[in-house]
Amino acid sequence: MAVKKGELVELVIDSTAFGGKGFTKIDGVAVFVEGAIPYDRVRAKILKKRKSHMEARAIEILAPSPFRQYPPCKYSGFCGGCKWQFLKYDQQLEYKRQHAIDALEHIGLIKGVTVHDTIPSDLVFGYRNKMEFSCSDRRWLPPDEWEKGNSDNDVALGLHVPGTFDKILDIDACLLQPELGNNLLRDVKQYIKNSAEPVYGLRSHSGFWRYVVIRNSASYEEWMVNIVTATEKKDEVQPLADMLKDAYPQVVSIVNNITSKKAGIAVGEYELLLHGRSFIKDTIGGFDFEISANSFFQTNTRGAKQLYATTLEYCSLSGGETVFDLYSGTGAIAIYLSQYAKEVIGIEIAESAIEDSRRNCQKNNVSNCRFILGDIRTCLSDTGKTADVLVIDPPRSGIHKDVVRQVIDMGAEKIVYVSCNPATMARDIGLMKEQYHVMEVQPVDMFPHTYHIEAVCRLEKKHSGC
Repeated sequence: MAVKKGELVELVIDSTAFGGKGFTKIDGVAVFVEGAIPYDRVRAKILKKRKSHMEARAIEILAPSPFRQYPPCKYSGFCGGCKWQFLKYDQQLEYKRQHAIDALEHIGLIKGVTVHDTIPSDLVFGYRNKMEFSCSDRRWLPPDEWEKGNSDNDVALGLHVPGTFDKILDIDACLLQPELGNNLLRDVKQYIKNSAEPVYGLRSHSGFWRYVVIRNSASYEEWMVNIVTATEKKDEVQPLADMLKDAYPQVVSIVNNITSKKAGIAVGEYELLLHGRSFIKDTIGGFDFEISANSFFQTNTRGAKQLYATTLEYCSLSGGETVFDLYSGTGAIAIYLSQYAKEVIGIEIAESAIEDSRRNCQKNNVSNCRFILGDIRTCLSDTGKTADVLVIDPPRSGIHKDVVRQVIDMGAEKIVYVSCNPATMARDIGLMKEQYHVMEVQPVDMFPHTYHIEAVCRLEKKHSGC
């Protein structure tokens, strides 16, 4: 069957691939289908054709899968925030577990590892403690609005259309954040639309209003609004802050981050405090953490508690161990483990994160953690200590191969690898499998309705004769 780009084809979906797409084959050639799940029968449009595979998008559901459900969000299918709302949650958990298994077997070339059932999120909606909304001088219109004759391309405050940097879907509510966040979003949007200052153009790189970042504390019900602008004009943003302060007593922090950089990230070159304090507080495992506008903090606080509890379980600490926490970030895992270890040493390349780590230790009266600023590739061997347990929580890109070599040479009895990307986790663990037994993996769902999954892997050092 000769299939051409742009052609419509009828397909029955066999399984799901990492990345959330449906998977099937045409004459032995892999086809990845956006918007489809296993056992769907769909009419799909071929978008890309390569020698090894094709990419397609479901245009029409001819016969729905028994795992398909009606998505409650009206933006489902257009927004890049969560692509799996049409998939029943129990099945999401099973596919995420299978993705971890597939990565270990096909990328790490490791078979027979116990991969436990995915631990579900306590909340499947309203679970995010941070949402970042982008401004655009032109809103992207979904096809149904074009069909209705709506050509209004007014300004937008919302989320990116998948695979684009300049198309913003204007939204009134996101179901992944608590409802108060949606009230804040609508009020801020109305203020921006009525403002005399222009909204930032993602292509022209001119304009004033750039991002609105809304954070909340699951433990203390505190809220932060971070208004990111291209220049400093306090007379323009202060009235917005005053309006929010008066309307929402739960909002304890309103800041204005200012950046003239063209890069599409909601981080300011400097910050102005408009109301309250410059941080909110949240709690994990009995420890308080101060979260500023640009701090990293797990976006699902309740899920983070489960993730850290699994990490602690896999460390099997008795109280006398020296633990190294590589890629320690703001110190959350190190502080969580500190009560069960003799000493925890964190290594982190970001200076602001190191400052947050040390401040969080002081706030929680933790005295047995210390943090080293530097690149793990160059400073791991200079700690003057030998690790009994290594905790590794790298970015999505995983561990640099030079660090893998150093980790192996360090020879810790136990390694606990905390991953937000099963593919790079499997790659890295595959490089250690000659020296370490891969004992078990526990997937933890921190991101319901997306294909993303956290996983904790327990490794034990091999000894002669083992």
